[in-house]
Amino acid sequence: MSIKAPKGTKDILPEEIVNWHFIENTAEKIFSKANFKEIRTPIFEDTNLFERGVGDTTDIVNKEMYTFIKSDRSLTLRPENTAGVVRAYLEHNIFRESPPVKFWYKGPMFRYERPQAGRQRQFHQIGVEMFGIQDASADAECILLATEFLKSLGLNDLTVEINSLGCNNCRTEYKQQLKNAIAPFLDKLCDDCRTRYEKNPLRILDCKNESCNKLFEEYDLKNKVSGIKLCDECSSHYEKLKSYLDILNIKYVENTFLVRGLDYYTKTVFEIKSNNLGSQNAVCGGGRYDGLVETLGGPHTPAIGWAMGVERLNALIPAKTPALIDYFVVSDNQQEAVKLVSLLRSKGYSAEFDYNSRKFAKQIEKAAKIAKKAIILGEDEIKNNYYTVKDLLTSLQERIDKEQLFS
Repeated sequence: MSIKAPKGTKDILPEEIVNWHFIENTAEKIFSKANFKEIRTPIFEDTNLFERGVGDTTDIVNKEMYTFIKSDRSLTLRPENTAGVVRAYLEHNIFRESPPVKFWYKGPMFRYERPQAGRQRQFHQIGVEMFGIQDASADAECILLATEFLKSLGLNDLTVEINSLGCNNCRTEYKQQLKNAIAPFLDKLCDDCRTRYEKNPLRILDCKNESCNKLFEEYDLKNKVSGIKLCDECSSHYEKLKSYLDILNIKYVENTFLVRGLDYYTKTVFEIKSNNLGSQNAVCGGGRYDGLVETLGGPHTPAIGWAMGVERLNALIPAKTPALIDYFVVSDNQQEAVKLVSLLRSKGYSAEFDYNSRKFAKQIEKAAKIAKKAIILGEDEIKNNYYTVKDLLTSLQERIDKEQLFS
């Protein structure tokens, strides 16, 4: 039996990588304009980083992490990258720099969950993190950056949803209100929601179980729970965010039931949704995590960030045609072909030749699929010191002296 890629993983083949390069190159272009610097953190970290940072009431920590033991140390393949970026921010004393500190990242993440369209167990994210700015202008800039990035990819049919989770003080009353509304049908909810009810009832709103969501509708939960009553400081921050978004011409929808899947979020949370992905329509999610740096041993530091799944972005972008190489050398003289290909590459051109030295017709046929031009190097060309160059896009053919090729 042949060995296949593990369930929930996927090979990214050469014809697909063109889209990936487009997404990644666009990210670098857009983010660098806003002075975000790329950071690359390890793919695995100390397990305690995620238990403390992501939160022990999350599905990620409770069910989805790939954890292993080496030399009596527990290590985990990163399920998300914010905690790792914060760890690097502290470990290298970057928090001592004058704010704002702006990072962006790309790379694979790992979660053991049910594979579905646009979501794998090894998946890829592009994200940004911004440290040191308390004002809502930082929130607005991050949302603007996300929308500019998506529009640069050609995605325009988008909806920005925002909410404020407030601070810990704001949430205390809301959590109790939520528990009171849920109590009549608590025994009908899934096991996870019953656990969340005691540990972090806000997480119930993020349940993906269809039967739970039907119960929320049946018991009219949204009308029984009015939303978080924000304190003066949190309310002012939220109103500032909306005013910044208005100034930036970013249309948004307020969703008082919007929460994020991780425990570290405070105040602003947001999602950007595409209307072309069906039920799994979120392409970007993020928010503030003003307490995370402190939770992981650093000073109190306001921070905000977001992440996007590259697989979902790929699902929205038309497949791009792989770029053609500059030249294909057609010849039955392998030594001369190798020599010319090497020369072309040294001059900055992309070039290839036929390693099997097949008949010219077969070589031309292959060249037409992968190259812009063919350089025919037969016995007569070699003997008389010239090339026959065929434009494979127009079928025009010309004879040129060797010296003319690079002039």
